Amino acid sequence: MNASIHNPVLPGFHPDPSILRVGADYYIATSTFEWWPGVRLHHSRDLRHWRPIGHALTRTSQLEMRGNPDSGGIWAPCLSWRDGVFHLIYTNVRSLLGMHKDTHNYLVTAPSIEGPWSDPVYLNSSGFDPSLFHDDDGRSWLLGMQWDHRPGHHPFCGILLQEYDHAQRRLVGPVHRIFLGSSLRVTEGPHLYKRDGWYFLVTAEGGTYYEHAVTVARSRHITGPYEPSPHHPLLTARGAAPAGLQRAGHASLVETDDGQWYLAHLCGRPLEWRHDAPAEPPAHYALDALHCPLGRETALQKLAWDADGWPRLAHGDSAPRREVEGPGLPDAPWPPHAELDDFDAPTLSPHWATLRAPAGEWLSLDARPGHLRLVGRESLMSCFDQSLVARRQQAFDCEADTLLDFSPQDFQQMAGLAAYYNTRNHAYLHVTHDEALDARVLRLMANDRGMASEPALPVVLPPQGPIGLRLRMNGPTMQFAWRAAEGEWRSIGPALPTAMLSDEHATEFRGDNVAQGFGFTGNFIALACQSLGGRPAVADFDHFRYREG
Repeated sequence: MNASIHNPVLPGFHPDPSILRVGADYYIATSTFEWWPGVRLHHSRDLRHWRPIGHALTRTSQLEMRGNPDSGGIWAPCLSWRDGVFHLIYTNVRSLLGMHKDTHNYLVTAPSIEGPWSDPVYLNSSGFDPSLFHDDDGRSWLLGMQWDHRPGHHPFCGILLQEYDHAQRRLVGPVHRIFLGSSLRVTEGPHLYKRDGWYFLVTAEGGTYYEHAVTVARSRHITGPYEPSPHHPLLTARGAAPAGLQRAGHASLVETDDGQWYLAHLCGRPLEWRHDAPAEPPAHYALDALHCPLGRETALQKLAWDADGWPRLAHGDSAPRREVEGPGLPDAPWPPHAELDDFDAPTLSPHWATLRAPAGEWLSLDARPGHLRLVGRESLMSCFDQSLVARRQQAFDCEADTLLDFSPQDFQQMAGLAAYYNTRNHAYLHVTHDEALDARVLRLMANDRGMASEPALPVVLPPQGPIGLRLRMNGPTMQFAWRAAEGEWRSIGPALPTAMLSDEHATEFRGDNVAQGFGFTGNFIALACQSLGGRPAVADFDHFRYREG
């Protein structure tokens, strides 16, 4: 028996996986939405152990996201390889609410997965989720869904195909509408593969929540017509609850060097099912009944091909599994990542991310050696200039702490530790100044769907000296704490619900079913500093520790 693959292979916010094999190496690219750098890359040699190896989009010449809305930015990258060159397709979503979506699609290339990645080639803006297919005749083709903004039309109006000319670096020839989708609708995330003379079109359908699914269709001709699989859908968790994996969809395929096939897909683990999934899931899923604060994660399933040449999940049904038979490759683990970041390195580790733009003069690792320095800028509700760095929450039970040295001059200056989902949903333990008390104080603020509250009274702090801040995620609740110097940790405020930091909670609809916001990103744990009045404010963080369990 081959060693098992344990799902999810990329826990925490790692959606829309695009998997690729080059020789003995496997790579996965995932969406990063409004988080910078863009398109996270992972590497494996056995499909079981994965390590982050950085990002593809690291320069503003490749990506401009200042002002992009929550859950905008980078959607659904596609990683491919042709003639010794890596190709990466991605969408920059500039607007996503209302009848219109502004979705610009680009291509970058690199001689190595580590880069350097080129400046982008603009492709089109017809929709999102583009991918690039390289045929065995030397031609390459761009696929993508088309968005229809017209009232009375379904907005997901089919998959388009057009040839890409590498020499001219542009799309050429006619546009073909090759697939309208199945009865599940919401057809997106196309990827194309070729096997035994058949073109296999893999799409995501049903929407990215609990009705999510993967559809397969095939054709003898690249432009169609495409015949849907009789085993429809290939993958869905709707109506099943294998070990708590839900929201299964948006898949890509990879073949090992000995002819085994695997499917990489996104999934979500509801907080409420973290220990025991129900034997019979609900017939109808209420959007805010289950919550995935870890966001959409990446899992792998093994495929088998039936006698008629159709792919199916190797275990025989369409529901994802937590334990999957591995490919039998030699075990290739990576060294574990350190729990403690003491900020002694000259650059931030690949676990850290910023919002919408790269770190500039507002972040320094050498202004005070052994510290991360943040210069205060805009509030946590800004879509432009936040001084915030964060790492993904990757386990339901985890803890993070830091040591902050900060001397605010007024109440508009703040610095601290945050559980951050987006601009409208976060909790923030911060050091600030209270003019009525004429003291440095500690405050806890919660922002729930844009409604701010303070669930604890301010704590008067010593006038000078570092303050320890801690956040403990305990499944359904989170608890902040603090200490002076090396004193005992003291809880502040009540335990807050982690459900407020979930994809489902961040997705809001008006009574007439008009979307007011979407949640696609999962929770992050962040260090931040603000100076809302414009006076200089500098916060020094001595370390950041993140541990799971």
